[in-house]
Amino acid sequence: MALTKRQKQVLDLVVKLIEENGYSPSYEEIAHGLSLASLATVHKHITALVNKNYLKRGHNQSRSLELGPKYAQEHRRQRQEAASLEVPLVGRIAAGAPVETVEQREALNFADFANSPNTFALEVRGDSMIEDHICDGDLILVERTEQVRDGEIAVVLVRGSETTLKRVFHEAGEGIRLQPANAALQPLVVPAADVQIQGRLLAVLRKYR
Repeated sequence: MALTKRQKQVLDLVVKLIEENGYSPSYEEIAHGLSLASLATVHKHITALVNKNYLKRGHNQSRSLELGPKYAQEHRRQRQEAASLEVPLVGRIAAGAPVETVEQREALNFADFANSPNTFALEVRGDSMIEDHICDGDLILVERTEQVRDGEIAVVLVRGSETTLKRVFHEAGEGIRLQPANAALQPLVVPAADVQIQGRLLAVLRKYR
């Protein structure tokens, strides 16, 4: 069953605290973690999660919250998939003056991108963003959204037919300036009514072979 935004936040916090501490959180800890003033509100959300089989709880027991069997199985599967999306981060390399190499034991995890239904990929065509180091043939990861801040790089649908990747600026009046990152090209200013933001740039991927 679908969760509300707040129910999802409560569930995520419960899972996080169980994994960090090895035992379920109290209602007070949940309220503190989500800045909720009322324990009754926490109780309401927990009851909804229990009824939807995301959580289960023992009666008359303190710290008795557990993941529901079906959700626990799904959570384990997601963690296994996330682990498969990790790439070792073994150090840093100089692109200017040489620096001492220091081995690191870290990992880059792409699960936050790959597991999100709001993330999609596009292949770049053209060189209008080349001065932002986005080149023809690059792959970009995009977060689906309909609003961006001035100066952010966004995927924009113009006049319902043309999609482009540009920095977005709100001009005085009702205009939107789509700014390329290429000195040879001029910005495009169009009425806000003709612009639909489809996503915000998250990352650029480039393959060399």
